Amino acid sequence: MSRMTAIQVIIAFYFLSVTLATALLSMPFTQKPGVKIPFIDTLFTAASSVSVTGLASVDIGESYSRAGIWVLMGIFQVGGLGVMMLSTFFYLVLKRRIGLKQRQLIMTDTNQFTMSGMVRMLREILLLIFSIQIVGGLILGIYFIPFYNGDIGEAMFQGLYNSVSAVTNAGVDITGYSLTPFVNDYFVQFITILLIIAGGIGFPVLIEVRRFLFEKNTLIPFRFSLFVKVTTLTYFALLVVGGLLIWAMENNYYFKGASLSEGFFNSMFLSATSRSAGLSTIDISSLTDPTLLVVSLLMFIGASPSSVGGGIRTTTFAIMMLFLYSVVRGRNHIYIFGRELHQEDVRKALAVGIFASVLCVGAIVTLGYTENASLMAVIFEVFSAFGTSGLSMGLTGDLSSIGKIIIILLMFIGRVGIMYMMLSLRRKNEPKNAIRLPKEKIITG
Repeated sequence: MSRMTAIQVIIAFYFLSVTLATALLSMPFTQKPGVKIPFIDTLFTAASSVSVTGLASVDIGESYSRAGIWVLMGIFQVGGLGVMMLSTFFYLVLKRRIGLKQRQLIMTDTNQFTMSGMVRMLREILLLIFSIQIVGGLILGIYFIPFYNGDIGEAMFQGLYNSVSAVTNAGVDITGYSLTPFVNDYFVQFITILLIIAGGIGFPVLIEVRRFLFEKNTLIPFRFSLFVKVTTLTYFALLVVGGLLIWAMENNYYFKGASLSEGFFNSMFLSATSRSAGLSTIDISSLTDPTLLVVSLLMFIGASPSSVGGGIRTTTFAIMMLFLYSVVRGRNHIYIFGRELHQEDVRKALAVGIFASVLCVGAIVTLGYTENASLMAVIFEVFSAFGTSGLSMGLTGDLSSIGKIIIILLMFIGRVGIMYMMLSLRRKNEPKNAIRLPKEKIITG
């Protein structure tokens, strides 16, 4: 451990989390009587839960007991909030001192640039996320009471589970129907969208919004950070544009004959859930191929950095688009909101985009040979796993053992982050006095 970098330690902890989750889900008390789940499927469920993806190779509701569902909810918290964040939470509960190494790990795991105020930030994040989950659970639980024939206990449990699943963007279905019974229930869809956004928009956004609303300083005007501005604009732009595209492309197909409100709300819900949540109100496999490609792109982009989601992240996508715009305009630097972006951030964004594309294309080609499925189903499954979305066209349960291993790796990498995986392989930076070779231009384009 002492010879490992902070990034390597965090990746090791996530591997350990998958191992412990597999062990817990293998215990008899977490499984229903008479159910025997193969090891590869238990590992798949554990990896999907830790990475808060939601893909499942077995029927979760039919395979796991109520105790097993509670265990899954705990795993969602570990995967969604981060291993280091929750471990530090227990340090705070036990009133133990948080050392420099622990603070460094928290900083790395939450994508922060400084250790200053790290413990305060962690308290704020945990308080906000747990509060949102509880309030969301109460709202949905009370609303679900008529659906469960007045069984308050079951309604409140389902409400809490759906709230935790939405906020952590886990999307693991325990009913077998996801949210399809609420295809025309816009209240449930709206509340769920808000919960998904709360988990996927990024913890720094939630913190700065809370401070803006409740900690205003009349002497010093509050200013949102560049990160919050970029990620919020990108997140909601993708949400709206994605929803409108889905609505426009399916208006004469899947939503043909449906009311205007039904098509609009379900399109917006699919746009929101595809970013990382994995909950669904409609039959994904019935959508047209162009729509499936748009949803796949949204899953590939994923949620924001320092959130519960996966994918290449919103800021990476934004920087790549700004880079293309600057090239077209003949600019040598990238500007947004009155600020110039660091070249290092641009290089990282391009590296993440290229590496993720190569990784996903490689997985698509491999699964195309190993699985008996259409190319569109394979593409959708790969992007769903990498973006930790959890949406599927029905391929997950029919994957071969090789296919399941590939999807497990994609889910893990998508949650930990491409940049972390690349940096974990780098032992040290280039020396400052490294020899520079002569430059020479080559023909491009």
